[in-house]
Amino acid sequence: MREQTCIIIGGGYAGLNAAHAMSSSMKGMKDSYLHIFLIDQQAHHLRKVLLFKPTATDSTIRVPWPDVLPSRVTFIQGSVTSIQGANKHVLYEGRDGQLHRISYDFLIVALGSTIRKPAEEQGGIALTHDHAALQIQQQWRSNIQKAAGKQDQLERKRLMSVAVVGAGISGIETAAELAYAMRMEAIELGLTSDEVRVFLINSQERLFTEGPLKVAAQLEGALYELGVTVIHHSRASHARDGMLHLDGCDPLPVGLCIWTLGLQPNPVLRSLGLPVTEEGKVIVDASYRVHGLPGVYSIGDCAHIVDPKNGRPDRMTCKEAIPQANRLAKIIAADIAHRPAPSHQSYMELFCIGLGPERGLVWCRQWGIDIVLTGKFGWKIRKFTWDSASLIK
Repeated sequence: MREQTCIIIGGGYAGLNAAHAMSSSMKGMKDSYLHIFLIDQQAHHLRKVLLFKPTATDSTIRVPWPDVLPSRVTFIQGSVTSIQGANKHVLYEGRDGQLHRISYDFLIVALGSTIRKPAEEQGGIALTHDHAALQIQQQWRSNIQKAAGKQDQLERKRLMSVAVVGAGISGIETAAELAYAMRMEAIELGLTSDEVRVFLINSQERLFTEGPLKVAAQLEGALYELGVTVIHHSRASHARDGMLHLDGCDPLPVGLCIWTLGLQPNPVLRSLGLPVTEEGKVIVDASYRVHGLPGVYSIGDCAHIVDPKNGRPDRMTCKEAIPQANRLAKIIAADIAHRPAPSHQSYMELFCIGLGPERGLVWCRQWGIDIVLTGKFGWKIRKFTWDSASLIK
């Protein structure tokens, strides 16, 4: 029996699902045995799409690796520093601060994305990790408690106002969750819930530019019912002295400014010796193979994956990462057996958006028809996507 080694770099949604898919695919291979290693710098899997949850409630979005990794996958905590394609080696810095080398037959680069940050002088809090989420929760709770003791109506109104800058799905879900939680907190403190104001600052003409206008209008209506006011076609420059400054508009009095500025490919990719696009994504072929590096593959947010039939690139969402990971396991099995490998196929047009506790909106387009699901059923589907991405049952 031939023994080979597969190393997966990155334990986000693509890396985690790749570990499971590779583990499952190897069970049926009788002629070879694959040692699978997953390298990640964190001691846990972070459910990044749920970053908005700890902003509003006391909830954890960290999952220990033993709870989600297959038993045949070995976890290594460390940060990869270089990929030596000629020798098929990976160098990583371990927990001991020392450099270590590990050889591979197959390497899966799934380093994902990082959340964009504003410049430090722009103020506010960027929702980039769970520590920031907890800081946000502590800040708005403190502000509402201060508001309960204020006689000055304008100052009370400011303290009970939050601005979320960036109206992608992350910004929408953060605004909705905060509006609900802040209203409940205000009621408990004897304040009027209508005094809570959450502003969602959108640089675009409308919400949800990926879908039809009627769904965007429905989404904005649902947010309004929750107490979220969307300010379109506006860019925030900085938050200072209790004011959010908007280009071309009067400053907005707020007690807290939260930045949700979307994703970018992991900047580490540029330093690993991989071919990358101008944007910083790894260049791969239709079967996720990295150009010029035999045995190296890349999937997830960090890879520039394009459907060979329609030329459409995959988006940076966890729903794309799951089928990519499952397909990659079949590709590697085909490469091991020296047979033709599958090619990438686009995922169907589907978006799920959480709108506070037990409320959601799902839109998909099938057979040229727009299908929209809302309310509790929409939330159940959204929760299913969150859980399935992290392989939580």
